[in-house]
Amino acid sequence: MPTTTALKKERSSAASTSSARPTLLLAWYDRHRRRLPWRAAPGEASDPYRVWLSEIMLQQTTVKAVGPYFEKFVVRWPDVTALGRASLDDVLRMWAGLGYYSRARNLHACAVAVTREHGGVFPDTVEGLRALPGIGPYTAAAIAAIAFDRRTMPVDGNIERVVSRLFAVEEELPQAKPLIQQLAATLLADSRAGDSAQALMDLGASICTPKKPACSLCPLNEDCTARAQGTQETFPRKAPKKSGTLRRGAAFVVTRGDELLVRSRPEKGLLGGMTEVPGSDWLADQDDARAKQQAPELKGLSRWQRKVGVVTHVFTHFPLELVVYTAKAEARTRAPEGMRWVPIATLAGEALPNVMRKVIAHALDL
Repeated sequence: MPTTTALKKERSSAASTSSARPTLLLAWYDRHRRRLPWRAAPGEASDPYRVWLSEIMLQQTTVKAVGPYFEKFVVRWPDVTALGRASLDDVLRMWAGLGYYSRARNLHACAVAVTREHGGVFPDTVEGLRALPGIGPYTAAAIAAIAFDRRTMPVDGNIERVVSRLFAVEEELPQAKPLIQQLAATLLADSRAGDSAQALMDLGASICTPKKPACSLCPLNEDCTARAQGTQETFPRKAPKKSGTLRRGAAFVVTRGDELLVRSRPEKGLLGGMTEVPGSDWLADQDDARAKQQAPELKGLSRWQRKVGVVTHVFTHFPLELVVYTAKAEARTRAPEGMRWVPIATLAGEALPNVMRKVIAHALDL
């Protein structure tokens, strides 16, 4: 059994290690920070617009996927005022392919609010940022810390993983989030809050990865409870995912020469405001006969031909299967109300969600 003196030394050593974590993190970050298009160089002030834009894009998406979209956005709209003056349709077109289109609508609404209500200047507090459209607790904390060096710790998936391993948090997500948030805050340095947050993000992305973490390279490895236990890859603990019920439907691809019949989805709801080919409802109990009854009606339309196979797509809350029908319209056939003809050659510029790109490619053998 350890002596009183030994216990005191142990606690003193633990306290010393704990207080050293922020310093160790920043020292590691200064040597190994990632170069990202939205990140300010060492010694430079962060641009709140670029920080905000990247954080919105990075929600549910990888750094690799976001890079090209971010570059396109800042070339087209170099500041929040320019984006606030853009049309929502243009923003949706540029966003197409990034998924989660409600984020694009909120992005535009936020840019409009900053432009009109704040003179093109982002609020510099968590509370002020939270009042803007599309900015939740995490995003507000990230912008406040990175762009304005407010002493707050945003917790993304990378930070969640690092902290849950460092402290061996046994509670399952999402219930563990408040505890992880509290523990993450202990890793904030007295200054350089933004760098503290980005250091943890980079550590999770490059060292403390979901599988086979490179623990020998981690600046916190001597203080990591999960590493000491040999249980790194079991953290964070997660409750089993519930898969949604499969939904089915039909998509109707109508061509008029080198043009395609499309329509815009309602502004609110799934894929709001995006472009799609006409289709049936997506229902769990949908059958082919009922779905086909929802085909668009046009004069002089050829007979519907069903394409072999189905198009599959997985949304956050449910998987989807679509049968695809094709038909050809005569040269001067008018589009039904609420629909329009667009040149197939310009489809890349349309705000088509990925599921519709799959449908069109399947129908036209693209």
